[in-house]
Amino acid sequence: MKEQTLPTVLSEEEIVAIFNETINIKHKCMLMLAYSAGIRVGELLALKIKDIDSDRMQIRIEQSKGKKDRYTLLSAKILKILRQYYRAYKPKEWLFEGVNGGKYSPRSIQNVLKRAAEAARIKKKVSMHTLRHSFATHLLERGTDLRYIQVLLGHGSSKTTEVYTHVTTKGISQVKSPIDHFNL
Repeated sequence: MKEQTLPTVLSEEEIVAIFNETINIKHKCMLMLAYSAGIRVGELLALKIKDIDSDRMQIRIEQSKGKKDRYTLLSAKILKILRQYYRAYKPKEWLFEGVNGGKYSPRSIQNVLKRAAEAARIKKKVSMHTLRHSFATHLLERGTDLRYIQVLLGHGSSKTTEVYTHVTTKGISQVKSPIDHFNL
């Protein structure tokens, strides 16, 4: 039987602290977009300008894991910072381009996140995928149905998404032990 390890999840306060420690508008935009849409690092770096649908407030993710297309959320807050970033950097093809054009490097954005987490004094091991896990967990904690989370994350199986029910503590704290109902 395969060992199941629970994903690392940051609190909402830790997420905000990371964003606050990220000064560069491009880096901040990348981290905020990854978290706010729950996308994988490869999906973030494969985004093209045309994938941002500000009319429908959605982001199109093309040919992701399992060669599937999907849509995820485009937050109004993110759209505002995306527009600031776009005016400052004027990307040509990829939404986030590297120094010499072309796709931005996964290692570079991982390093940006790592430095921001250290500056925010976060002791947990943080990766770009931690932002995705945190997105899903925070949605669940705020009452979003697991089926919607599954669709947003692009999970083929609900079993994959169910791991987040094991990570969240908000729901569990509402559950009372049967003994608490006894008249002792």
